[in-house]
Amino acid sequence: MGDLVPDTPSTPSTYVDGLAALLRHDTRVKVAGIDTDGILRGKVMAKDKFLSSAVKGFGMSSAIFGWDMHDVLYTTHTEIMSAEGGSSADFIAIPDLKSFRRIPWEDGIPLFLLRYVSSNHQPVFADGRSMIRDICAQLESLGYTAKVGTELEFHNFQTPSEDGYSNREQTRDLAGFLAKNGRKNLRPLTGGMFGYSISRPAMNRQYFYDIFDQSLEFGCELEGWHTETGPGVFEAVTCLSDPHPSDLATNVRRYLTKSIAIPYHITPCFMAKPIFGLPGNSGHIHISLLSPSGNNLFARESPDASAPYPDIVHLSDLGRHFLAGLLEALPSIMPLLAPTINSYKRLVENHWAPIHVSWGLEDRMSSIRMIGPPVSSASATRFEVRIPGADLHPHYAMAAVLGAGLRGIRKKLAVPVPPTNLRNVTELELLPNTLEEAVKRFKASSSVARDILGDEFVDFYAATREHELRSWREAVTDW
Repeated sequence: MGDLVPDTPSTPSTYVDGLAALLRHDTRVKVAGIDTDGILRGKVMAKDKFLSSAVKGFGMSSAIFGWDMHDVLYTTHTEIMSAEGGSSADFIAIPDLKSFRRIPWEDGIPLFLLRYVSSNHQPVFADGRSMIRDICAQLESLGYTAKVGTELEFHNFQTPSEDGYSNREQTRDLAGFLAKNGRKNLRPLTGGMFGYSISRPAMNRQYFYDIFDQSLEFGCELEGWHTETGPGVFEAVTCLSDPHPSDLATNVRRYLTKSIAIPYHITPCFMAKPIFGLPGNSGHIHISLLSPSGNNLFARESPDASAPYPDIVHLSDLGRHFLAGLLEALPSIMPLLAPTINSYKRLVENHWAPIHVSWGLEDRMSSIRMIGPPVSSASATRFEVRIPGADLHPHYAMAAVLGAGLRGIRKKLAVPVPPTNLRNVTELELLPNTLEEAVKRFKASSSVARDILGDEFVDFYAATREHELRSWREAVTDW
């Protein structure tokens, strides 16, 4: 892992020498950054070229922030690329040497993740990794260290073959199959609903355990790995860790899973809602703050008899401010938690997904589930943000969540609403239930998102989601 290489070298020559020693048996290196949809974009480089640019960086096309996940240029002008297709100058890609790992299923080729700076060496405002670095620096300046983790659910389908499913040796591209046959002909890896099954993984045990084992070897080990309710659905739970490696884990988890699935003729699907009438795929975020000595700052030393609500008797004042910041921000940051048209197909009643501005102690139907005493230990006190689906951009989502909590701390906000169990459903504020409504709230001149993330990013990201909306309006669907 990346601890073999210092993040900031004492001298460039010493730094490159150490890196060269690390890669002495390699001839090529893979590098990748994360685009606006949370997808890894990168290339293979000759080792000598990589070493010569490891300190100062190398040029990378700014187009990765100028098009959607299908390489269609944004139809709305942004500061990075105009609607006519003119892009800004190349960005400088800086390898994050602490992200070093080897890809076990690709003969151990080294992988380094990238962050991007402009020609004047300022962080690119659209780069999620730079956003995480900035928000963590703000927290550390106040003496806080964030711990975050994710739960990622995904469907698994049998990869269609040329003649349907009978000839698995002649697998064809999934997109091609869907264009010809329609998505209703996809066959889940297993049928029926059976969460936490200990027998169903045996039906595809080599694939199931390969993901677990190679996650460990790849440096994004799993804390939990099980079936989730739904046909062919698995859930991967990562350990709480620093945001830098943890937000990384969500991106590489999708990359790892899709790669491992290929020889098994399986297609993992990280859409928020692949199948009508069934629960969707969540991407819940767990978050807490620690002191420099490692103490949980959300935990209260002794119960607060004067707490305004029973649910927060054991929650510190800092934790209450953080929770208040989250609740106040939720309606404004929805496009960062639910970024696609499909995201809002998941956020419907009666499918274990939240639709209100809500919170509660151990309440899995709320947008914010608080975890802590008396159900859990004080050291495990944290918040679970349950709005995101598996289609989240983890960097954007985590930057928004951390920024919202930090805003609550700085403003010393009070928890604005009682927990869900003390309110009638008619009293609950609805979250935006479409991407169109979410973008309006997000880019409003007075939005909390602008206060957290700045006008430059909000205007850029709103334009990318407006492109999504325009593409959807022009599409002719089954409906």
